[in-house]
Amino acid sequence: MTRVVERRTGRVLSSVLDAIDWDTAIHQIQTWADARESRYVCITNVHSVVMATRDRAHERTIANADMATPDGAPVAWMLRRMGYRDQERINGPDLMWRYCREAHKREESVFLYGGTDQTLTALQERLRQTFPLLRIAGAISPPFRALSVGEDQAEVNAINEAGAGTVWVSLGCPKQEAWMEAHRGRINAVMIGVGAAFDYHAGTIRRAPKWMQNSGLEWFYRLLSEPRRLWRRYLITNSVFLIRVIGQLASKR
Repeated sequence: MTRVVERRTGRVLSSVLDAIDWDTAIHQIQTWADARESRYVCITNVHSVVMATRDRAHERTIANADMATPDGAPVAWMLRRMGYRDQERINGPDLMWRYCREAHKREESVFLYGGTDQTLTALQERLRQTFPLLRIAGAISPPFRALSVGEDQAEVNAINEAGAGTVWVSLGCPKQEAWMEAHRGRINAVMIGVGAAFDYHAGTIRRAPKWMQNSGLEWFYRLLSEPRRLWRRYLITNSVFLIRVIGQLASKR
């Protein structure tokens, strides 16, 4: 019998996020994937939550998601403050890896969308070495431009014909979230936006050590690794997040 998952949510700033654990998240995605339901999952970190307060389209995209997990230690902490005391950080790279481990046991197929050709080649090699029974139904590295209607339909057809239950999407925020929302109802699979997960697992970007991940310092490691590109996101965005959550907590009291 299929276990029914009751959705529990909490609001962090203007974003409605799921209060969910690892097992429930993976089970729900598997259930949708088995039924070939067209769904999408947002992995929502501080950057995404703050962006939603400034961009109504992005806020709507998160609100319309079938699941929006709390990524980033501050976001999970806020859900704990909202009453979900055991809430963990459900991040993209780990969700993808844990799901592929289960999919390997079930000899399930997955589809990869995003990243460069080089990253996809390295990622597929690592997935096949680690999970030999995992079926990689296909992989697409889209161009860094808007697709024509015909090109977009060709990609949709290729994904659907591959028959995978999940499509792992690595386009970066907010592009991947907008892409998933636009393709719900057209792609017959669960789309999960996982940000830099492809590069991490392919080895093209080095991930923070485990102790930094567990201490909520992965953002700091990324900032040190790419300061010119990420300083504004982490220093300014994190400061805005802190100020606004203090206001949210004060208003709740």
